[in-house]
Amino acid sequence: LFSVFLQKVIEKNDRGDHFPLYAVCLGFELLTMIVSEDKKILERFSALNRASNLQFVENVNIEGTVFQRCKTFITFHGTLVLFPPNLLQKLGTDCLVMQKHRWGISPEQLQNTPKLSEFFKILTTSTDKNNKVYVSTAQAHRYPVTAFQWHPEKNAFESGLSMIPHSDDAIEVTQHVANFFIREARRSLNRPAAQKVRDSLIYNYRPTYRGKAG
Repeated sequence: LFSVFLQKVIEKNDRGDHFPLYAVCLGFELLTMIVSEDKKILERFSALNRASNLQFVENVNIEGTVFQRCKTFITFHGTLVLFPPNLLQKLGTDCLVMQKHRWGISPEQLQNTPKLSEFFKILTTSTDKNNKVYVSTAQAHRYPVTAFQWHPEKNAFESGLSMIPHSDDAIEVTQHVANFFIREARRSLNRPAAQKVRDSLIYNYRPTYRGKAG
């Protein structure tokens, strides 16, 4: 199913519809296997329930990616602010992101696998508990597809584990990652009918909080 979805994303972009995709954690791993066409491409890492930093690849061009540096300018929707330089610097020194995985891919494995290196460029790496380096963020060369081995959503929305970063800087990382995806999605030509949007809203349902039940 995920491979079919990825193909649809690629087809839409090839037809001129800017259609973004975020792949997080297991999504990153699935995307790696699908693009490489190798179900055994993943390697074992010890990065379960671990806060970490992100090491940007030397001389990587982050313009046009989720980490695009701060440029303040006026849009139809108001002032647009991207990643501030000081927060990018802190990502490399402070443990602002949450890792929760046992599998991943090393930079060497990605770069030495033609189908992966032709599709992705590596933006950041991280290290596990045994100082093994793995790819933590990757961006497709030709498509608005971003793969995160880390969890950008946990900083703001999960409190069950004490090691999840909840500092102001960590929350800001979540907000910038989310805002970038929404800006990318707004560039899509896809516009559902207003009633279809209303039918899909959470207000049509009665949610039940299950956090205390584990």
